[in-house]
Amino acid sequence: MGNKIISMMKKDNKDGGSRSKRMNRSQRKLLADEEMLHRRALSMAIHQAQLSQRFDGSMSRRVGSTSTRKRTLSDPFSNGKQVPDFSESLIVKKFVLVHGEGFGAWCWYKMVASLEESGLSPTTVDLTGSGFNMTDTNIVSTLEEYSKPLIQLLENLPEDEKVILVGHSTGGASISYALERFPEKISKAIFVCATMVSDGQRPFDVFSEELGSAERFMKESQFLIYGNGKDKPPTGFMFEKQHMKGLYFNQSPNKDIALAMISMRPVPLGPMMEKASLTAERYGKGRRFYVQTLDDHALSPDVQEKVVRENSPEGVFKIKGSDHCPFFSKPQSLHKILLEIAQIP
Repeated sequence: MGNKIISMMKKDNKDGGSRSKRMNRSQRKLLADEEMLHRRALSMAIHQAQLSQRFDGSMSRRVGSTSTRKRTLSDPFSNGKQVPDFSESLIVKKFVLVHGEGFGAWCWYKMVASLEESGLSPTTVDLTGSGFNMTDTNIVSTLEEYSKPLIQLLENLPEDEKVILVGHSTGGASISYALERFPEKISKAIFVCATMVSDGQRPFDVFSEELGSAERFMKESQFLIYGNGKDKPPTGFMFEKQHMKGLYFNQSPNKDIALAMISMRPVPLGPMMEKASLTAERYGKGRRFYVQTLDDHALSPDVQEKVVRENSPEGVFKIKGSDHCPFFSKPQSLHKILLEIAQIP
């Protein structure tokens, strides 16, 4: 009997060791896949920084694979499990990811990978003066100019094709503007801790609790940029690195913070101070959804609740433990919510 128990214990230990080895292999592959994606985004960011020193004009690139076929890489955010393919059940499979202030298409690199793994077709844009778009931010004075790359993308869609827009932070103003312009081409608009403004409201107003009123910010802020000279109105703003870390990235991984620190660009001030012109006949008929981030220092949960109360969307989703950049701090949770919204009839 004793020999039998010892034999069983040896077998259990052997099985446990095999499971441990398999788990270690899975974890190593998970880390390797994520590291590969991060290196790709970092390489693009460094290239962008080099281009900004050498060229003027406008450039735009897409983050992630340019291939339309599904990638064979296992989803680095799925803990090694096979990612379900939802694409067959969806009518609209194309996502357009729109970044917020100072960011660029590069910030969506994790979302691009995970959405492609789910059989969907994500596209990213660099708004004017952002990411690989090398327009001088000091000359971008209106929301129309700032949102032009997004509007051009929608204008060039086939007549019968619709997309799901996803806007982060002040990117919410751009997708609101797009919803007013092309309600027939937008299946759903998803605001991720974003400026879901009402008619007559400025995107900056949403951040007034953290940054002060627009009028005070324009007079007193130490972050303002005077591209046309100190005797002229400010043209942009950019936070210092330490301020950005506390404001945007309080829960994000260090390597994503490092990526952001070399990639963030000045924010054109004009579009942030422009009052939105939205109508009930067009913008009001759009299907809007809001994603709240509950550990957000840039747009507090209370402010996000106020945004939702004042401009009620069709649905509200919440991400616990996420800072202002859930595509960095909680990519799995954000991916799951995007898929859930996409499947709503």
